[in-house]
Amino acid sequence: MLTSVRGLIAASLLVGSGLAATPAFADETDAPSAITVTGNFGLVTDYRFRGISLSNGDPAAQGSLQVNHESGLYAGIWASNLEDSAVYGNLETDFYAGWTGSLGSGVTADVGMTYYVYFNGNVGDANVFEPYASLSTTLGPVSAKVGMAYAWKQASLGNDDNLYVYTDWGAGIPNTPLSFSAHVGYTSGALSPNLLTGKSTKDGFDYSVGASYAITKNLSAGVSYIGVDGNSFDSFSNDAVVGSIKYSF
Repeated sequence: MLTSVRGLIAASLLVGSGLAATPAFADETDAPSAITVTGNFGLVTDYRFRGISLSNGDPAAQGSLQVNHESGLYAGIWASNLEDSAVYGNLETDFYAGWTGSLGSGVTADVGMTYYVYFNGNVGDANVFEPYASLSTTLGPVSAKVGMAYAWKQASLGNDDNLYVYTDWGAGIPNTPLSFSAHVGYTSGALSPNLLTGKSTKDGFDYSVGASYAITKNLSAGVSYIGVDGNSFDSFSNDAVVGSIKYSF
């Protein structure tokens, strides 16, 4: 199974029509809202998930919308188009919810669950539940994260389970719009890149290094070099350079 994560969140998140005759302005003394909404939408030249292409090496439109509570609780939706297939269709929609907060000493925890859904595919054989957890901190100008995601035995995984552990690192160049990132992940189980590319080994690594440029406060562009274990198939598991552009709000 080629489970992925996170179609396009409706571009209809456009401005609503003005229904009020007089605009309302918040009082400068108003307390911050307990609930905030964040999100992003953009394009990638190839949708790679844990090193494997889920768009057949073609561009993909992706987006997310997330509701956050001051307690640290959050819930959201992420979506991307896929390479069309009988099992997955051509759209992935991920629903997720969790909690994030400080554990003290500069360490932030994030725990939750993702439900990967394929509405126009053979959903009975595709949908996957996957809990996740991570810890992140900063080391001077460098951000660091370690995390894991575990999918228990499910029909969509061939009645097998899957464990993914990873680390992410990032740093910005002071007084510039440039930042750099690096990622290493290890899969053990049904979604092993070796297994997915025809080898018998049920584990394998993926990695990436990248850079991003903040064009404006909300708009950024990036490029990453992505590699993965297993047999190398063009537009599926070959090493690739992937570009992206994203607008966040």
